[in-house]
Amino acid sequence: MHKELFQTVGVEQYLPVFRDQLAELLTFPLSWLSGQYYDFMAWREAARAKVMECLLCPPPPAPFDPVIIAEQDRGNYMARKVVINLTADSRVLGLMLVPKGRGPFPAVLLLHDHGARFDIGKEKVIRPWDDHRPERIASACQWVDTCYGGRWIGDELAGRGYLCFATDMLNWSDRGGAGFDGQQALAANLFHLGMSWAGLIAHEDLRAAEFVATWPEVDPSRIAAMGLSVGCFRTWQVAALSERISAGVAICWMATVKGLMVAGNNQTTGQSCYTMIHPGLFHYLDYPDVASIACPKPMLFYSGEHDALFSVPSVKEAYAKMRRIWESQGAGERLETRIWDAPHEFSREMQEHTFAWLGRQFGVH
Repeated sequence: MHKELFQTVGVEQYLPVFRDQLAELLTFPLSWLSGQYYDFMAWREAARAKVMECLLCPPPPAPFDPVIIAEQDRGNYMARKVVINLTADSRVLGLMLVPKGRGPFPAVLLLHDHGARFDIGKEKVIRPWDDHRPERIASACQWVDTCYGGRWIGDELAGRGYLCFATDMLNWSDRGGAGFDGQQALAANLFHLGMSWAGLIAHEDLRAAEFVATWPEVDPSRIAAMGLSVGCFRTWQVAALSERISAGVAICWMATVKGLMVAGNNQTTGQSCYTMIHPGLFHYLDYPDVASIACPKPMLFYSGEHDALFSVPSVKEAYAKMRRIWESQGAGERLETRIWDAPHEFSREMQEHTFAWLGRQFGVH
């Protein structure tokens, strides 16, 4: 038998050898830039509906029934531990920071990163306290030193007049259990139970946005989402899918799917990717198309030139696509994109620029 008559290799570097042929089939016909749509609001509705469909089965809803179980005075703001029904399946602990003074206050839904660091979640963005596991506080301190310029972005924002809220994704911190090696098993088990892990995360972020909007000290017309890395992915995703979110700060997660699905990229190695995989979505929309459902909301996207997870050409292509969409709606000034001389991080300098930008959107000085 002659080898040239049949395929002798099926997979190279975790990708099928027919990767290029599959990529050519991804034409994103539901993109606003496809030329198939003429009414932008009708397109937003259709695109949002398709994304929601690809999230698979939503978790059952339930009244939030919030209970404050602890407080700490932090000078010009209060820190609270709040337990809520995020869904009917999950009653969870959240951390909330509330400025002192007269509200209602602008708010920020803080969406923590992945980082392959599962012992902490919400503690990556809001400073923890009174934890019965001191090693978790030490872990959070080390993490913010590495990724956030040595400070918790929630505490920085609360000191500037924003109410902040954060809770854990499933498999992080108080909702942990599978760790890094168990991610694929967790995702597979949720699929077998009719649900997607990435879809569950998205649905829970939508619920968290609803919760923040109902809090009596919040101005519901001024709620932003903010996050680094997978928190960035979650930020532009919830901004696209929820009218509760009126602005977004998305740090270090944007590119095209074709630019990411290349040999050697972290996106091709499974495990962590299951927090971001929505089955069938790429037959209709690319990542920047989904993010652009948020248009014409004010959105900020920052990336790092030395970020090994996202190639600069792919980032630039995604930014250019979003730029065309915002400008098509006369809202180009509401979209800020920038590639920093930085790695995969949310440095203090980047934070100062984003806080100033957010202050301009919400009238906070």
